[in-house]
Amino acid sequence: MDLKAYLEKKRLQVEEALEIFTLKPQGLLAGHINAMRYSLFAGGKRIRPVICMAVSEALHVDPLPYMQIACGLECINTYSLIHDDLPAMDNDDLRRGKPTNHKVFGEAQAILAGDSLLTYAFELLSSPELADKLSSEDRLRITQTIAKAIGPTGMVGGQSLDIEAEGKSISFDTLKYLHSCKTGALITAAVQTGAIIGKANNDQFSSLTNYGNKIGLAFQIVDDMLNVEGTAEQLGKAVGSDAKHNKATYPSFFGIEKTREMAQDAVKGALESLTGFDDQAEPLRELAKYIYYRKR
Repeated sequence: MDLKAYLEKKRLQVEEALEIFTLKPQGLLAGHINAMRYSLFAGGKRIRPVICMAVSEALHVDPLPYMQIACGLECINTYSLIHDDLPAMDNDDLRRGKPTNHKVFGEAQAILAGDSLLTYAFELLSSPELADKLSSEDRLRITQTIAKAIGPTGMVGGQSLDIEAEGKSISFDTLKYLHSCKTGALITAAVQTGAIIGKANNDQFSSLTNYGNKIGLAFQIVDDMLNVEGTAEQLGKAVGSDAKHNKATYPSFFGIEKTREMAQDAVKGALESLTGFDDQAEPLRELAKYIYYRKR
């Protein structure tokens, strides 16, 4: 299949839905909403909502009626990027080739833009418009899945561990746990959300969860490699920041070549998880390979 064409089609669908479902800058809050939209519409592949959509398609369910959920995932991802870039976190000046939110709107407004995107995501996830498309049980299950993935034992907890680990010697087990929380948890939640939308049975849900865990791992390993080998033009942000902040990474533990092998093994495991799925899961297979070969 033509993954490039597929990703572009899905990206445009997400962009159109974001325009429909997110707030417009008007009235007294126009400045605040502009700060939210600045990062939300700053570009990117929309990988997490696309993964969610691809999983539902693998289960022969059209994802388009559930785009509020896909938009919620993107709002959450964008919030995390705004906060990651803050001076108190990674202190980055660029994101996707553009000045980071706090460089444009100031640190306080950037924090609030992230806060609103996170909160607004749950407004989308709990939309009454979904009531005739998903059961109350499934909507609650999706909300809990995503909330757990981004909370104290998920993305936020992982970011906290990442900050605490700067300049310290940590074990590889700690690094694995940190990455599974900070990066992998939301990716796995996007997969599980698509599985719930697609009415996956228990075996399918288990296989897809393993797929999510594996591509989440591959995503972070490749991020670690790109921080060493990539360029600012490729990544849309500064490179070498991990070494600058003395962060533990896969390359710092194993070197680039062994790290590359580990990324390949994670992708292989993801593909093996899809053995029981038919050709409708081909986008998921190609996405796993794309995560390994991506340059940004």
